[in-house]
Amino acid sequence: MTDALFTNARLIDPESGTDSLGWLNVSKGRITARGDGDAPASDAQIVDCGGQCLAPGIVDIGVKVCEPGERHKESYKSAGLAAAAGGVTTIVTRPDTSPAIDTPESLEFVTRRAQADTPVNVLPMAALTKGRDGREMTEIGFLQDAGAVAFTDCDHVVANTKVFSRALTYARSCGALVIAHPQEPVLSAGAAATSGKFATLRGLPAVSPMAERMGLDRDIALLEMTCAKYHADQITTARALPALERAKRNGLDVTAGTSIHHLTLNELDVADYRTFFKVKPPLRSEDDRQAVIEAVRTGLIDIISSMHTPQDEESKRLPFEEAASGAVALETLLPAALRLYHSEQLDLPTLFRAMALNPAKRLGLDSGRLAEGAPADLVLFDPDVPFVLDRCSLKSKSQNTPFDGQRMQGKVTATYVAGQEVYRRS
Repeated sequence: MTDALFTNARLIDPESGTDSLGWLNVSKGRITARGDGDAPASDAQIVDCGGQCLAPGIVDIGVKVCEPGERHKESYKSAGLAAAAGGVTTIVTRPDTSPAIDTPESLEFVTRRAQADTPVNVLPMAALTKGRDGREMTEIGFLQDAGAVAFTDCDHVVANTKVFSRALTYARSCGALVIAHPQEPVLSAGAAATSGKFATLRGLPAVSPMAERMGLDRDIALLEMTCAKYHADQITTARALPALERAKRNGLDVTAGTSIHHLTLNELDVADYRTFFKVKPPLRSEDDRQAVIEAVRTGLIDIISSMHTPQDEESKRLPFEEAASGAVALETLLPAALRLYHSEQLDLPTLFRAMALNPAKRLGLDSGRLAEGAPADLVLFDPDVPFVLDRCSLKSKSQNTPFDGQRMQGKVTATYVAGQEVYRRS
């Protein structure tokens, strides 16, 4: 499909903050025109949206694809199919593979695999330090030339402040974005839950929310010294929000994200040691969850991501303390986010500002918008379709989702990348 006219669509525009009925014209992979009301006459292929929502495709920062090393958990092919089914048109992949993506050669390998096997856009991140061990920084300039869009050690906090400050300084000289995991590493080591009454009653090793605040405070101090571009991958506690607000107010080049699981679940969902609910950082209190939702609404937290982390059955079918952390979420990101829409906590333009527009802007992409000239990366979805999630129906190789068996509302109808349909719900 080279030219198409989407009619009778509910256009969700995060840039203007509008939600209105209208039409959208696509030609040669780009949006060429849009308007309200009835569509003009056209020779292009007509796509009648039937009043469903048409929004920019989701740009998901922090997706783990387990190539190389653990292809049995997730391959680029399976991750691409899952992304398309979830309305995700761009996945930004993490370097926490086995081995880590810390050289131009390993980056080029995953780039080739992604281009060959994936129907959606794939942008790779590279490790900040060699082997993600926090001792020696990677060749940031060479990796950037090879296509790395950001640098991160993922959930391995660079504990050595001198190493981290040097990496930030070098990244700034290259104009590179550094993505960090704000946690105080000693306090958070071995934690499986957030400290409080629930963790105590369950006898789980826990970490105080203050560990996130302490980690963020340290990173902000280093940013004041280095003036680097910085993104906090997950802010999940109310205690960290004042520090984030001050950093932004003081003009630092700081953005922050949170995961869909921390927006829609809390510590009580762990219930009787349900390991599919074990994520990193651990699920927080309901007060923290509400504070983070409010931060997304006001724009203090910029980005919502899936933090898609496939784990096989052997890694999850263990005692809670020993089980691997993480959950798949490429296909559940949008329906889980729609819980916040249906509960009237966040409207659709705000959700897509955090899931599409802001991540695209942070990475310097021109996607995430419905403006003329923007790529025709689009998701068509019905926000009102009810269903019960069956994890066995997911397209990911691993099916470790906390939403298994839960009632959800909202399904993707079709996904388009550069105007080409890459998924349609049967």
